[in-house]
Amino acid sequence: MRELSIAAARRIALAAQGFADRAPAGPPTARHLQRVYDRTGVVQIDSVNVLTRAHYLPAYSRLGPYERAAFDRLEHPRRRVFEYWAHMASLSPVEHHPLLRWRMADARGRTWELIDRVVRANPGYVDDVRALVRERGPVTSSQVDPERTGRVRGEMWSWHDAKAAVEWLFRTGELASIRRNAQFERVFDLTERVIPPAVLAAPTPSRDDAQRALLAVAARAHGVATAAHLRDYFRLRGPQTAVLLRELVEEGLLEPVTVRGLRGTWYLHRDARLPRRVPHAALLSPFDPLVWERDRTERLWDCHYRIEIYTPAHKRVHGYYVLLYLLDERIAARVDLKADRGAGVLLVQAAHHEAGSGLQPGYVADRLRAELGRMAGWLALERVSVVGKGDLADPLASAAPGTDDLAGDGTGG
Repeated sequence: MRELSIAAARRIALAAQGFADRAPAGPPTARHLQRVYDRTGVVQIDSVNVLTRAHYLPAYSRLGPYERAAFDRLEHPRRRVFEYWAHMASLSPVEHHPLLRWRMADARGRTWELIDRVVRANPGYVDDVRALVRERGPVTSSQVDPERTGRVRGEMWSWHDAKAAVEWLFRTGELASIRRNAQFERVFDLTERVIPPAVLAAPTPSRDDAQRALLAVAARAHGVATAAHLRDYFRLRGPQTAVLLRELVEEGLLEPVTVRGLRGTWYLHRDARLPRRVPHAALLSPFDPLVWERDRTERLWDCHYRIEIYTPAHKRVHGYYVLLYLLDERIAARVDLKADRGAGVLLVQAAHHEAGSGLQPGYVADRLRAELGRMAGWLALERVSVVGKGDLADPLASAAPGTDDLAGDGTGG
């Protein structure tokens, strides 16, 4: 098998995710935003809003400041993307809808404690909710039942009956999400009124054909990856995926390779590019598809990365909402960020240098400071303030143009 250096594997991975693409000449357009989906194949959604919603960040990391409303319009009203359980709760190109119908079918046979309390015990209620959505059109679960019947107050993960019913209908494909509202609730309607007719009319592939296609999407989005990394991209399970990967190798789509110093077989996509260099610098959210598979992040970038949101504050090592800083093809730092919208400040609550990157802290701090200013401008915040801990906090605070510098211009939206 061919052998790649780790540096080459990194550049292939970055190019596959769009970090080697030419930057927009002006403000990013809908075409640029669609290109992010074309590169990644999926964008994860998360409810945490301490900085901004997670699904906005991958496009920012690849394109720089853009109008977030333009990103929303790809889902509604343009219907270029749709929400479903692809990686986790995710947005995917609408053409992927047929590839996920097997998962919708599987949902009918699965059990979820939050859902089954209503769906299995009272199927007539689900029928009533289905009929209500058909009659009333776009609704949230709280509009279905403003009283939130069945919810146990004080329990974070308790769902009321209407929430359980609409989530069941969503997972099984009968309902689709039009968009998320200002409270980040899904707004549901019948799938036939959300997904474009041409996509709905597309044949439903067999489970094997659909999963093979999803593995191919994952392979293109990775550039180079192990079998485990490819399976994780769309959360595919079961021994059949090994057979499907072998078929992709036999078809010539994937080439087994090794990466020097890393164990196991890796798979190189036939269209993967190997740029001479990738000069892109970017802040990466915890849910960015470049780094969400933590084993791959650790092996390619020697970066042990974990989300500490649910870790008690006194036990956190790097912070609550920590973004990685990509610089010169390496992970150079990690920063815990918070948008204090009332004060108009981007707070750096912790900043840590990645010594294994080989980059000097002063250089990293100078480059990172400029990027934080740009992000603050995009988020319509007035300045950056370093208030936290970490071995990069002092260099970052003293980096030009100053501790409380005005934010750079951002597109906002």
